[in-house]
Amino acid sequence: MTGDERKRYLIFTRRTPAFDQAAIAPHYAHLDALREDGRLELAGPFSDRSGGAYIVRAGSLAEAEAIAFADPVHTSGSSDVTVYEWNATP
Repeated sequence: MTGDERKRYLIFTRRTPAFDQAAIAPHYAHLDALREDGRLELAGPFSDRSGGAYIVRAGSLAEAEAIAFADPVHTSGSSDVTVYEWNATP
């Protein structure tokens, strides 16, 4: 599937009361792998440190959810993760 056939998905992360700072390095490694695979468009934390967001390219909502739910901030329980199909234009 080419980049043009994949849709954009906004992955929104919000820290939970169980947030563990140790999840951040593996989270960044997850993002780096997505970037290397050509799936990650943008990523960054919120200035209030409540979480962050990133934009990925995927073929379906299910694929984007699989990417998001494999994120260590999610698997560790450190953040709630929500995925939205995003009809943004560059």
